[in-house]
Parts: sequence; C-alpha cells; structure tokens
Amino acid sequence: MDWQKFLDFLALAEKLKCRTRHCTNSQGDPETVAEHSWRAALMAQLLAPEFPGVDTGKVIRMCLIHDLGEAVTGDIPTFRKTQADEAVEDRAVQDILTLLPKGTREEFSALFDEMARLETPEARLFKILDKVEAVIQHNESPLSTWEDLEFSLQREYGLREAAWFPQTKELREAVLRQTEEKIAKGV
Repeated sequence: MDWQKFLDFLALAEKLKCRTRHCTNSQGDPETVAEHSWRAALMAQLLAPEFPGVDTGKVIRMCLIHDLGEAVTGDIPTFRKTQADEAVEDRAVQDILTLLPKGTREEFSALFDEMARLETPEARLFKILDKVEAVIQHNESPLSTWEDLEFSLQREYGLREAAWFPQTKELREAVLRQTEEKIAKGV
C-alpha cells in the first residue's frame, strides 16, 4: 500500500463532508454529499432482506462511491446538471481513482461502469436509492427551502426507476404520500 496515496485519496474524499448539496436537512442546514451517500448506503443495508437475489454489499459500495467526483466539482442539482458537467465529474472520478491501488481502482472503475449502464439489479437498486434518498431528504427539509419546480419534481423524481422492483415501487409510493402530506400541511 502506498500510504501517501491512501492519505491523498482520503483527503479528497473528505471534501464530500464539506461539499453541500442543494437540499437542506430537517434543521434547515445544508446537507453534505457525504451525508447523502451515507444514508443511501444505510438504505441499501436496511433493504437487504427485501432483495435476497441482489448483492446488496455491492449496492452499498456503489452508494458510498457514486458521488466521489463531487469532491472536485461540488454538487450540481440534477435539474441544473448538463452533459458538460457530467463529463467534468467523470474526469474527476478517473483522476481520483488513480490514487488507489490497482485492484481497488479496477473494482471502483467497474462499479462506476456498472452504475452507468444500469443493466444489473445492483446498479438499478443503487440508482433508485440515490434518487429516493434525495426525495426523502427534501421531504424532511423545510418547505420554505424548496424551489418552485421542486413541488413537481418531488412528485415525479425516481418514479420510473422505482418501478423496476415491486418493493421500491411501494417505497416510492410511500414517499410520494409523505410529499403530498407535507405540501398539504405547508411545512
């Protein structure tokens, strides 16, 4: 192990604890990228019994690393992200991965490729959790922090992907009910 590269990688990963996302937490404070990734990974762990045929350990790894590029680029909300932004983030990921030992670099590269293709149950479950966690977080944030377009986005974001599995379709429907209740209460 090259300990300096290990420490350099951790220093870059630490930026995820500093990079804020568009959303706030329930206290109205900006959510960090690391907090989002952590809770998506926690969701994968909690849902493991619901998906006996899915390698949820792989899904957890996907959740933990999926936003590594944002250590360099920062978070750009999905409704503002362009293809050029995605290309910069992809390049940042490739640069970050050069700090890792060959085996880990190859594993993480393969996970990023799998996530991008969305062909495996693991990649699909990851994508759903990434989206649904964001919707749940918005439901927990004060309504006063929502932009106008987020009222419709909260109702639509991740619905198509959630339909890939009956369990996540039910989860997304429960989150939608939560959204509607929040909007109706105006909080």
